Amino acid sequence: MASDECQGKSSWPELLGTKGEEAAATIERENPNVNAVIVTKETVILPLFLCTRVLVLVDTNGIVTMVPITG
Repeated sequence: MASDECQGKSSWPELLGTKGEEAAATIERENPNVNAVIVTKETVILPLFLCTRVLVLVDTNGIVTMVPITG
């Protein structure tokens, strides 16, 4: 399933370098169709594409280290 099939905003490059909790809140406010999930590089994630999920990858300080995208 391609991201162009998903509804609403699907990428948040402006959140790179921000606090994960603030980023998750922004994502869910800007696209109410998704749930933002804060994860670290150690988090095990099923390799499924979901239009309703945005992974917010943070470092040990809780800072977003990768552009959050739908999937």
